[in-house]
Amino acid sequence: MNILLVGSGGREHALAWKIAASPLVSRLVAAPGNPGMAALCETRDVGATEVDGLVALAREIAADLVVIGPESSVAAGLADAVQAAGIACFGPTAQAGQLESSKAFTKAFCDRYGLPTAAYVVCETLDQAKAALDRFEAPFVVKADGLAAGKGVTVATTRGEAEAAIEDALGGRFGAAGARVVIEEFLEGEIGSLFALCDGETSMLFGWAQDHKRAFDGEQGPNTGGMGTYSPAPVFTPELVEQVRTHLVEPAFAGIAAEGAPYKGVLFVELMATRHGPELVEFNARFGDPECQVLMLRLESDLVPYLVACANGTLKDMPQPQWRDEAAVCVVLAAQGYPGAPRPGGEIRGAEVRFGDDVVTFHAGTRRDNDGTLRAAGGRVLNVCARGPTLQAALDKAYAAVDAIDFPDGFCRRDIGWRALAR
Repeated sequence: MNILLVGSGGREHALAWKIAASPLVSRLVAAPGNPGMAALCETRDVGATEVDGLVALAREIAADLVVIGPESSVAAGLADAVQAAGIACFGPTAQAGQLESSKAFTKAFCDRYGLPTAAYVVCETLDQAKAALDRFEAPFVVKADGLAAGKGVTVATTRGEAEAAIEDALGGRFGAAGARVVIEEFLEGEIGSLFALCDGETSMLFGWAQDHKRAFDGEQGPNTGGMGTYSPAPVFTPELVEQVRTHLVEPAFAGIAAEGAPYKGVLFVELMATRHGPELVEFNARFGDPECQVLMLRLESDLVPYLVACANGTLKDMPQPQWRDEAAVCVVLAAQGYPGAPRPGGEIRGAEVRFGDDVVTFHAGTRRDNDGTLRAAGGRVLNVCARGPTLQAALDKAYAAVDAIDFPDGFCRRDIGWRALAR
């Protein structure tokens, strides 16, 4: 098969790493890719939202399948255009992708189909939003309606912080994504990330993990796109997994199909395990980043047949995926200043060193100078991932690799997996 993989982050590097290992693949092209992905496959300088250019590239390489990595491509309608060109595509249409691209849409969707989620109010003006705070108690949750690279959510401990977050969003910090805000009830419980595949009709669970959203140790600092993950996560008991499947996954796929947008791809269910059962925090219309990285390290099965089955409507014929009986962790190395104003251009040494078969470093935000120097080119820069027989063993490997990488402008959390270790 010839496969075009769209995206340039750590999630896409992890997907490329797994796809390139498949005996079914003869040619893998990533667009735009990154320096780490360039060691695995061809890369082409076509942006993730350049829909016409990506369709042309898919035709040029005679792609049998296009795999969409980032949410920006989904929202831009890439799947619609690829399918219109007669090419199989792993990734939902823009209409189905509203489950991520509009939090207001998703909250109303939950109302329509009875999905458990936090109480909320959608607001378009400062006065509306500030008045809506009266309906809730601290801490307050303020969300930009649209896509904000994981940085559009504020959990405010005081009303003043909540009002400042509202002013930021409606004042243009997130551009069009902040034209509306969603004010939500704060959910008490433990966070989790569960993934499910769908081919438009049939669905299948596809792993779970736990993320760490705050920038600093001890769950301190601002929300980020994710500072590290581990899998499996003890929060996902068999009972919780079954509740998520029946109360969130299956109703979501059935509901979006009933609205004329059958879902083809992976749905990322971010949930809160509360004393009342799982409640939806948000849907994402793609693999999580950095959850995808630990899933790919643990996935024993060949990924490619599952991607093809989602695109071609044959998921019902696929066996359940097989997972390694090991723990996997991902530690994010970010540039100082992330998630606000990350310091660009910091030199990185040692990222290409092999630290053993169970350690992989994925590039999330890097660029390479003409002389070969590797530099930071984003907020989250590297994802240092490891497998081990236990969570602690995997963490020891990952942090040993982190300490061996020379990135003076970088920082990471040192408490990834703390909830599981505390158990």
